[in-house]
Amino acid sequence: MGYILIILFILILVLVLTNIRIVPQSKAFVIERLGAYSTTWSVGIHVKFPFIDRIVHEVSLKENVLDFDPQPVITKDNVTMEIDTVVYCQITDPKLYTYGVDRPMNALENLTATTLRNIIGELELDETLTSRDVINTKMRSILDEATDPWGIKVTRVEVKNINPPKAIQEAMEKQMRAERERREQILIAEGKKQSEILIAEGKKQSTILEAEAQKEAAIQRAMGQAQAIREVQTATADGIKMIREAAADDAVLKLRSLEAFEKVADGQSTKIIIPSDIQNMAGLVTALSEVGKATKK
Repeated sequence: MGYILIILFILILVLVLTNIRIVPQSKAFVIERLGAYSTTWSVGIHVKFPFIDRIVHEVSLKENVLDFDPQPVITKDNVTMEIDTVVYCQITDPKLYTYGVDRPMNALENLTATTLRNIIGELELDETLTSRDVINTKMRSILDEATDPWGIKVTRVEVKNINPPKAIQEAMEKQMRAERERREQILIAEGKKQSEILIAEGKKQSTILEAEAQKEAAIQRAMGQAQAIREVQTATADGIKMIREAAADDAVLKLRSLEAFEKVADGQSTKIIIPSDIQNMAGLVTALSEVGKATKK
């Protein structure tokens, strides 16, 4: 009898230990009791009833990254291309994820493919190649709304690669090459234009500086001539003042006038008009000169 109790105790202990579960971080266990949903275990230690409760699904609450294969799509202008996408999602409700749809990730892949075809079908080729942000935003919004009943939260969608047909790629390369050549020619023309503008500006500045220099030289010459005239006039005025202060008589003044006419006579003038009073003075000077010579003899 004692052995039977020991065996029963060991069996009960083993049964209890085997039904103790520890739920780790970022995990959730979905529990059914007698075939119906009972509860969801979160992080911690839990005990289930033997033969009554069972763990239906162990759900990871981490964010999943789903890299789907390229999907053939047709644009609005009937160009067939292949596009592959990356979907970032997270399970927010383990119960809905378990009971909402069969094979949720496979359903999400098919939903992504059909949504991508619908969006690309509304865009032309050029818009498809340049509107990745628009495509990503629309797909995330549509997928997130559609996967709510499945307990899945779509956090981000990225268009990974867009592969147009080879003929389209060659045409695009030719177009890009022509565009680069056009930009190169524009840059060369702009460079020549700027160079000519700079040369013209240099000539203009040189002409302005030269004109300023000539103007300054003319001003300096005029100032020099004016200064010379002022000095001559000042000297003349000083001479007249000195003569007046010396109280020179008419004979002296006439003699000075005669000396002035002597200098005039040395010039290129062919006709000189001498006043009568100076003529008389000239005769007197000549007579005095002859008397001086006779006396010396």
